[in-house]
Amino acid sequence: MVASFETERLRLRPFTPADLERLVELHGDAEVMRYVTGTPTPREVVERTVLPRFLRHDQCRPALGVWAAEEREGGAFVGWFSLKRRPGAGNLEAELGYRLARAAWGQGYATEGARALVARAFALGMRRVVANVYEENLASRRVLEKLGMTLVRRFKPTPEALARGVTFEPAPTEVWDGDELEYAL
Repeated sequence: MVASFETERLRLRPFTPADLERLVELHGDAEVMRYVTGTPTPREVVERTVLPRFLRHDQCRPALGVWAAEEREGGAFVGWFSLKRRPGAGNLEAELGYRLARAAWGQGYATEGARALVARAFALGMRRVVANVYEENLASRRVLEKLGMTLVRRFKPTPEALARGVTFEPAPTEVWDGDELEYAL
C-alpha cells in the first residue's frame, strides 16, 4: 500500500473506496479534463476503471503510486498526485503526474505536491523525473518550470501512443491538435 505523507499544507494519502464521489466530481469536470482527454470522464469509467487502478497501483512498491491530496487543515479534497516508474527506463526514471480540482487552482498546491514527489523520487535513487504536458496547458508548464524542470522534447501524440502512455485514464478518441511537451529534471 502507498504510504501517506504530508507537505506544509497538504496531506497525501492512499485512495480508498470512499473517495469515489470525489474522483467522479474531479474527473467529471470539463475544465479539469480539458488537457487530459478533452471531455469529462463518465461516472461508470471512474467507478470501474480509474478508482480500481488507483487502489491497486504499485501496491508492492509503497514509495510509488497515486495519492489523494487534501488540505491538512479542514481536509478539503484538492485532487491527486502520482509518481510511477517510467516504462522502459528500469528503476532510473520516474514520471510525475497530478490533477487538481478547480477550487484548488492558483493556490500553489500543484507546485507544493509535485515538489514533494520529485524529492521523493530522487531519495529513492531515481536519476531523472519527467512529466508530459500539452503545449497549451500553460499553468502546468509553469508548475514544472518552478520545479526546475526543463523542456527536453516536443512531440505529436497519436491515438496509439496515448493508449499506451495513459495510465490512469481511458485513451482519448481523438488526436490532440497541439503538441505535447516533455519536461525533465
